[in-house]
Amino acid sequence: MNDRSIKVLLIDDDEDDYILTRDWFSEFQVAACELEWVNSYQVARKAIAQHQHDIYLVDYRLGVHNGLELLREAIDNGSTSPFILLTGQGDREIDLEAMKAGAVDYLEKSQLTAPLLERSIRYAIERKQTEQKIRQQAALLDVATDAIFVGDLNDRILYWNQAAKHLYGWSTEEALKKKIHHLCPEKKLSQLSKALTTIIKNGSWKGELAQITKCGKEIIVESRWTLVPASGKNPQSILVVNTDITQKKQLEQQFLRAQRLESIGTLASGITHDLNNVLAPILMTAQLLEAQVQDERYRRLIPILINNAKRGANLVKQVLSFARGLDGDRTLLQLKHLLIEIQQIIKETFPKTIEIITQIPQNLWTVSGDATQLHQVLMNLCVNARDAMPNGGTLKITAENLLIDENYAQMHIEAQAKPYIVITVTDTGVGIQPTIIDRIFEPFFTTKEFGKGTGLGLSTVLGIVKSHGGFINVNSEDKRGSQFKVYLPAQDTTETIEAPQIFFPQGNGELILVVDDEAAIRDITKKSLESYTYNVITARDGIEAIALYVEHRDEISLVLIDMVMPCMDGITSIRTLQKINPDVEIIAVSGLVSSDKVNAAYNLGVKAFLYKPFTANQLLQTIKTVISCH
Repeated sequence: MNDRSIKVLLIDDDEDDYILTRDWFSEFQVAACELEWVNSYQVARKAIAQHQHDIYLVDYRLGVHNGLELLREAIDNGSTSPFILLTGQGDREIDLEAMKAGAVDYLEKSQLTAPLLERSIRYAIERKQTEQKIRQQAALLDVATDAIFVGDLNDRILYWNQAAKHLYGWSTEEALKKKIHHLCPEKKLSQLSKALTTIIKNGSWKGELAQITKCGKEIIVESRWTLVPASGKNPQSILVVNTDITQKKQLEQQFLRAQRLESIGTLASGITHDLNNVLAPILMTAQLLEAQVQDERYRRLIPILINNAKRGANLVKQVLSFARGLDGDRTLLQLKHLLIEIQQIIKETFPKTIEIITQIPQNLWTVSGDATQLHQVLMNLCVNARDAMPNGGTLKITAENLLIDENYAQMHIEAQAKPYIVITVTDTGVGIQPTIIDRIFEPFFTTKEFGKGTGLGLSTVLGIVKSHGGFINVNSEDKRGSQFKVYLPAQDTTETIEAPQIFFPQGNGELILVVDDEAAIRDITKKSLESYTYNVITARDGIEAIALYVEHRDEISLVLIDMVMPCMDGITSIRTLQKINPDVEIIAVSGLVSSDKVNAAYNLGVKAFLYKPFTANQLLQTIKTVISCH
């Protein structure tokens, strides 16, 4: 406490009690207090409204009124000075009501002494100063970018800052009704138990945690826990600081997956030579025995031996193909001829219940590659698509020229800023479960029944594509289909590729609302548009987008919205925006969207679609076209 006198207002209708209290004040050893006295409820109301006192001593009985009523009214009117309630007989129910109403202490008059009164006043002032300091610290915590909250050892959440609200989606009021374990997926609750055990033992803990937002989206946070010691009446608590590293972990997974496949490839290329040395003499010996053995019983066994040796040799060949791409004759290829050949094969051999659609432009650029290997890539993807549609469906094969720029390259770790040909194979089959999509290119991993697949098909595809300097993107919706995009570097030959005349249309300061749940996509799109004189605001889901649109409706020229988002998907968000403004201009963005969603979006009036990842030129041209047509 500082050296300034503490101004105390006694509210009591008994003058004798005032005289006794004044005498006690003269006996105080530490606290320097100035005592004032009022003897009625009405006068006390006016005095409290002037906010001139540091603390109030209030008698419970004040004529027809009582001290609890005065306390509640003062707090409702914004009083922040502490109240101490004085009771005659120490009624426990009144004492409890006083604490619930906001009193810092309650004192029984018959037991009161000067030291006890001084101690209560000092405690009340110190508590007020502590609360002010906490409010100041809380204000600082609310401007922090990390999610910060406090919980007790009984798993309850006690404090929730603004960044936590933005990260998890729960308001402060909602969060304070929850338990800490509600932030964690059920399958990951063991992580919390280990963290709690460690913090009780060591006083601190840090590590990565899987978390879940209000919308059910799983995120990954870098979490730091600190045990806050007990103080006064406050028990021990845990201060938690969480940093969202979901995007960082996704990039790490891409890198580790590429590294893992590279290491598997190195191992595979190392053992294939030895395996061939083992299989070659087996095959040759079997063929020699076939001509020498006369016993019919044994002659029937030799073809089995030969066929299985050949099968083993073919498996080794596939492994080597995955590892480094088989050495082949690389020539300049016009892929449209290869695609037409594939189209003819699958139309003749695939079930009639599968509709085949192809879109192959005449001006397709060339690639440097091995025709046999690229034929294997396309046939493998088409056969997988067929197998994913046992009851029929649609198989679509498209090809296009794409000049990848730095904007696009930042969205995909393997892409480079140069020309590519993109071949897309899309099916409407069973799709790939999210839990296994990261493993589909691993050698010998297969979801097919035993005996129906070796698990080398997609690993061979990846090996061939990588050996041609390309990469693959996969998008899939469980039970809604899959899409494989094969990117092959186009050859810069004057005969087939003319230097593209790239025109980046400038904006005129129009305000664009970008809606996407991926932070990296929002940031890159925002930077690209601002570089070409657009103004940009961003939203991470449909709910936030609607709130921003209501606030900036008259300023927003166009909404760029992702079709697949948590909380509120693209279709629902578009319908809601159109209820606010039927003339809203919308461009939909997607990695993979089923045809019924695309058609539904167009039926709602969406002007255009952009498929992720997209180049800055595609983005700017599409926006310019939509705005110009308005």
